[in-house]
Amino acid sequence: MSNSMLAYEPIAPAGKAPQQLRHTLDSLAGKVVGFVDNAKPNFNHLVDEIAELLIHKYGVAEVVKHRKRGQVPVGDAVMNELAAKCHAVIAGSGD
Repeated sequence: MSNSMLAYEPIAPAGKAPQQLRHTLDSLAGKVVGFVDNAKPNFNHLVDEIAELLIHKYGVAEVVKHRKRGQVPVGDAVMNELAAKCHAVIAGSGD
C-alpha cells in the first residue's frame, strides 16, 4: 500500500482571450434600461413593476423590453439593438 495522495486543484487555467471591460453607471437617472424576457410565466408582470420603480424612484428615462421565444437565444440583431439603445440590460426569468 502506498502512502502517497493525488490531489487535483479545481481551477481552470487562465485563458488568453481578451477580457471585456465592465462599465459601471454613476447613476440610473436619465439612462435607458433594457430587459430580456425569456418568456417564463409572470416575468412580464415582474418587469412592469421593476420598470415603474426604476422610472419613478431612480429617474430612468426609458425601459426597453424584448420578449424571447422560449429557449431560443436572442439573435445578433436584437443584441446589437439593445447594446446601441440601452445603458444597461437585465436578462431575467420569472415563475
